[in-house]
Amino acid sequence: MTLRAAFSRPARWGALATGALPVLTFPAPGLAALAWVALVPGLLLMRRAPSGREAAVRGWWFGAGFILTAMYWLIPSVGPGLLAIAVVFGALQSAVGLAVWRLLHPPVTALRALAALVVVPAVWVSTEYARSWHALGGPWALLGATQWQHPAILGLASVGGAWLVSAAVVAANTGVVVLLTIRQLRVRVVAAAVTVLAVAAGPLLFALRTPPTPGDYATVALVQPGVVEDQTARFDASARITAALAGQPLDLVVWGESSISTDLDRDTATMSRLRALSTATGAQLLVGEDARKADGRISKDTVQITPAGIAGRYRKIRLVPFGEYIPLRLVLGWIAGISKAAGENRAPGTAFHLLQATDRTGRPLPLGALICFESAFPDMSRTAADDGARLLVYQSATSTFQHTWAPQQHASLGALRAAETGHPVVQASLTGESVAYDRQGRRLALLGTSATGSVTVRLPLAAPADRTWYDRLGDWVPLTAVAITLTAAFVPLRRRNDPASRSATPGTVQGREELREQPPTSVEP
Repeated sequence: MTLRAAFSRPARWGALATGALPVLTFPAPGLAALAWVALVPGLLLMRRAPSGREAAVRGWWFGAGFILTAMYWLIPSVGPGLLAIAVVFGALQSAVGLAVWRLLHPPVTALRALAALVVVPAVWVSTEYARSWHALGGPWALLGATQWQHPAILGLASVGGAWLVSAAVVAANTGVVVLLTIRQLRVRVVAAAVTVLAVAAGPLLFALRTPPTPGDYATVALVQPGVVEDQTARFDASARITAALAGQPLDLVVWGESSISTDLDRDTATMSRLRALSTATGAQLLVGEDARKADGRISKDTVQITPAGIAGRYRKIRLVPFGEYIPLRLVLGWIAGISKAAGENRAPGTAFHLLQATDRTGRPLPLGALICFESAFPDMSRTAADDGARLLVYQSATSTFQHTWAPQQHASLGALRAAETGHPVVQASLTGESVAYDRQGRRLALLGTSATGSVTVRLPLAAPADRTWYDRLGDWVPLTAVAITLTAAFVPLRRRNDPASRSATPGTVQGREELREQPPTSVEP
């Protein structure tokens, strides 16, 4: 097949366009209810493919359309490299196309429909898990994140993380496809039952879950200076906002990522001002340091400030590809010349650790402080919760993407992490959005991208005994999904090598009713 022929098929362009549809369910559009049917047009195109190979290609194009749309805001950072990213990551979705075609291409029995309702969500979650590897950039636009505004649905996240929410959403979409395309009553009954279960499972788990036990509270102020390009002026703006908080009963004041541009271990003048602010407010400060250190390398740190000085420091360990380093810089370094990709690789930290803060009365307030994109990784927040954090604190700076959907999408992740861990979450950003969530993912405070100043929120803290099932079990959902995917891939190979089945046509099913569903040979448009 020539390249021209490959690009001249309307169905493939349709798959590319339908891949963009699920992105409307993420912030800022925020059409969360649409997520339960947003995959249906793309799945129908995959199901109607004339061959498994064509279904896989349509899945690939669908995935490319999804990545292009979901990550359009990366264009300033990676330029035309976004197209290559979409092609590479979109290829993962070819497995979804093949699974849909093998299980839902007519004729379809109740058993095959039931298999599709299990296998297709498993394959989807497996692809999300694969592209979530931190070396490839990390998790972004997981389908489960679309439900961030609905704590009841996030009851699934408390059991299986965002992965289980993704699985439920894909299962519902698959069920709708079966209901739209299969006439057999028993098949439709199976599909309807699974679809209803997928939609109702989250609220059911939420209702059955024991409410968090009342406990201690912490009062936290989030400082947002807004878009201030000059580094000195940015610090001065944050300092003025913080000074205005004096007199309030605060336990912690959080500044955004990169709010400090000098090495606080050596900049005594800036340290003196920060110590004075901590004294004036009666609260410890968490500031974001983005500076060249004594060893000559630049790193991003969260620094804990008390009236006595620096009490703790955490260095970001998972850097943003292209934004904070360029993978294989010797090969891909040219991208920095045509985009805003990192001109110099930041130095990563070596390990995560808690910051042992105290509240205004001197009681311990261990903090799980993560920097910017690290909030997207479920395992990091879960580790912080397991290590004894009572509050999860994220620092962010989204100035480059201020007028895109990125700030809203980033801020929404706090709701997922809160529901997964049963811990309250705050996120302070230089330019928005700064947010706070309670232990079940309910949003308690917000400073949008157009706002400057501070917001103060009183948060119920997590107790050491408060652990969700996701805390206990970890990533059992994606690992189970991978096992199901591998098993589903192995079965056709085994049948192909079985002498008894070589003469049989794959997918042949006895029964006149099923055979009548077999459409005439079609010509690919």
